[in-house]
Amino acid sequence: MDIQVKMTRAERSWVLYDVGNSAFVLVMVTAIMPIFFKDYASAGVPAAVSTANWGFANSIASLVLAVMAPVLGAMADYRGRKKTYLLAFLLLGLTFTFGLSLVGEGQWFFCLFLFVLARVGWAGANVFYDAFIVDVASRERMDLISSRGYAWGYIGSVLPFLVVIGIIFTAGMADGLPATATKAGFLVVAVWWLVFSLPLMKNVHQQYGIELSEAPVRDAILRLFATVREIRQHRQVFLFLAAYFFYIDGVDTIIAMSTAYGRDLGFGITLLIAVLLFIQIVAFPFALIFGRLALRFSTRTMLLAGIGVYCLATLVGFSLPSIDDVTIKTGLFWFIAFLVASSMGGIQALSRSYYARLIPMEKSAEFFGFYNIFGKFAAITGPFLMGVVSRMTGHSRWGVLSILLLFVAGAALLCLVGEEE
Repeated sequence: MDIQVKMTRAERSWVLYDVGNSAFVLVMVTAIMPIFFKDYASAGVPAAVSTANWGFANSIASLVLAVMAPVLGAMADYRGRKKTYLLAFLLLGLTFTFGLSLVGEGQWFFCLFLFVLARVGWAGANVFYDAFIVDVASRERMDLISSRGYAWGYIGSVLPFLVVIGIIFTAGMADGLPATATKAGFLVVAVWWLVFSLPLMKNVHQQYGIELSEAPVRDAILRLFATVREIRQHRQVFLFLAAYFFYIDGVDTIIAMSTAYGRDLGFGITLLIAVLLFIQIVAFPFALIFGRLALRFSTRTMLLAGIGVYCLATLVGFSLPSIDDVTIKTGLFWFIAFLVASSMGGIQALSRSYYARLIPMEKSAEFFGFYNIFGKFAAITGPFLMGVVSRMTGHSRWGVLSILLLFVAGAALLCLVGEEE
């Protein structure tokens, strides 16, 4: 069968980019950077305030890209342009990831400024990277290749993470993260990301596109409005995007805010790092399993299963502050990590491949611009909601509980999307 054929050079190169950019997610969004921001860049700032500021920064980064993504997607669908835009955002992300090594103690605003630009670069490059899936994989192989991208991204990002952790532990952690060693870790992330981007730049080429017009910007904007009308006319696409908006909001919020919440619960840096490493390793086989199960059942069924697992993880996370026994609390935190790891990659990979099969291939970047609008605006509302609720209540556990609403709404809308033919 076609799904059992070895990956082509283009497919391997596309997957390797996920290996490179996943290091940014693990170190800069999920693990090290949130701790560095709370303990070093936000020195002297109350815990609830710094957690809220971190949430607001992630929301701002998503807002910037959400505003730009549709027009950029429409422009990138001209033949030969998709890779150019990917490279531009890649350079933006790399530059400001390097820049984060310049942050001083207490410079929380400067730190967030650099982080927002670095995350905009990372997320912007992903718009065009995701759109390239139609150029490297057939429709029958999209679930499989998308899942492999996320799977190898998880396991591949562990290597630079271990290097960063090695640098940090070598420098000593008596009073928290050593600043100089942590900043060196940011440089490791940038170099890793760059190296694993090179195969995609060399071996992946745009197969589908629109011929360049005499007025490309004007025509791209006009085509953008036409796409809006086209999406509204296709009920399945619109329903899927609406469902995606809610459930991916919950997924992204947990990824972005989990470490900060763990610090609020009193867990040590060593435990948090160990848990995040565990998640990356466990997520590798489960992402592949989700891809295989989608072939046997349906992609929608597997997405609903993943959302259900996240609902359970959210409820357990909400209950943690009320548990006094340290052993039980720690055990439940590890249980949450397993739940997140079991569904994180599957939800993201199958969402990408499911959507890719619904859209016209020659307009993939434009349609993925809308896909990322829904994803990025979702990533605004989740951390913002958690930040606002945490500030209003004075405790981040209520912010965690608010995320449950996003999963429930996403699952309800996804049930309205028809099964795949």
